[in-house]
Amino acid sequence: MLRVGVCVSGGGTNLQAILDRVQDGTIQNASIELVLSNNPGAYALERARKNGIATAVVSPKSFVARKDFHKAFMETLDSYRLDLIVLAGFLVILPPEMFTRYENRVLNVHPSLIPSFCGTGYYGLKVHEAALQRGVKLTGATVHFVNEETDGGPILLQKAVEVKDGDTPEILQRRVMEEAEWVLLPQAIDLIAAGRVKVENGKARIDWPESPQST
Repeated sequence: MLRVGVCVSGGGTNLQAILDRVQDGTIQNASIELVLSNNPGAYALERARKNGIATAVVSPKSFVARKDFHKAFMETLDSYRLDLIVLAGFLVILPPEMFTRYENRVLNVHPSLIPSFCGTGYYGLKVHEAALQRGVKLTGATVHFVNEETDGGPILLQKAVEVKDGDTPEILQRRVMEEAEWVLLPQAIDLIAAGRVKVENGKARIDWPESPQST
């Protein structure tokens, strides 16, 4: 059973998508062991509690020195013996030691088709504002492993989403979540739980299950 921790900062819509897919059996052989937030008021924590999942809050604001926050953050994660950590709207810079201790075991979902509209400064509505300003016809979401480079880790899954006339950043954000983020993140967790993902030479490879033969 894959032990999963989810890090969140806000409402937790991506977390809810994961919980729903665990409950309906789409995600198999995985259990959500912890929901951790930097924000004690994050509604995502309430979503976790309603599902009987352990929660923790580790906020940088509670520590004078950043290194003390990093220490508490890592100790909290380590205490749950997690196999996979999912960043689902976690708006905090990660401790450097996380990239070695949890190498190729930290997933992030980014609301664009990387390498477009990614990297430092591209998060939340800013991504969709940039896509609309550029005038792209397709955007989407990317699930990737996390490394030291912002949005630079090995790409696992991507899904395109149409940009429509009259879209605002808010409308486009919602469509990308519904059509891509909420689909890809559970799918990625299920693939990893099934042992179908390998990372070699900086690239993620998926051993896709064979399609059933038609009769």
